[in-house]
Amino acid sequence: MDHYQLENELRHLEQVLSHYVAATQRFPLSYWRGRLNAVLVIPLVPSQRTRVRKLDERLRVLEARAAEIG
Repeated sequence: MDHYQLENELRHLEQVLSHYVAATQRFPLSYWRGRLNAVLVIPLVPSQRTRVRKLDERLRVLEARAAEIG
């Protein structure tokens, strides 16, 4: 994934996960976890690592919430 694609992917993940409401989403959290995990294997610059860390934290909150609901 080149720099342009990586930036687009990060922006998209940031947008989706900041507005994620499980009841209205077509894709399960496992889909977004897979996409985020794909980014985690790419060498990142410090600012990108910070963004990915925030995305991971947000996704973990959503996953925990989903697990509580059942």
